[in-house]
Amino acid sequence: MGQTTSGESLSSGMASQAGDAQTSVQQKDDGVTWWCKILAKSCCVVAGFVAMLTGLFRLLTFTPMCLVAGIYLMLLGFIEILLEAPCCCQFLDFIQPVSRFSERRSYWEKALVYTLPPVLAPIMCFSATTMCGAALLMASGVIYGMIALGRKADRDTMLARARSQDVEMKATLVTNEVTTTSTPSQP
Repeated sequence: MGQTTSGESLSSGMASQAGDAQTSVQQKDDGVTWWCKILAKSCCVVAGFVAMLTGLFRLLTFTPMCLVAGIYLMLLGFIEILLEAPCCCQFLDFIQPVSRFSERRSYWEKALVYTLPPVLAPIMCFSATTMCGAALLMASGVIYGMIALGRKADRDTMLARARSQDVEMKATLVTNEVTTTSTPSQP
């Protein structure tokens, strides 16, 4: 009589997991609007596809370093799409853990991951296609960096900070006042 069936415990367990998921979503309110998040993700996906395409064009070369740069661009583009749009890679078995890992990263971590690695591709092979692919990948990192910096303050706050007296700066500045000292006169 005091026992529960497995169906009841399963449904109560699912309800508690759904409640936990809702609280975690509510706790992750970071002040970034939904359209800004979607814009950043879509820019990353476009940059990933363009990087893979320019990497493919870079494979049509006779120099080994340009070949490596093309493969590197294709890899970076694939990784960026994998992290930002796992729906594009549903055929991979390991996509769910990677997606969860990516969603837990902060914006500044994503900015570093998306901005720094593409710098290597133009160093390996400086060409228009390599620069285009790498620049778009870096631009997606810059977008996440701007999101990490946050919003600008409102106008009144900025004016108040601009007009305030900076005590630390005044304490360390040297004034150019000339002080007159009396010199002893010679007899």
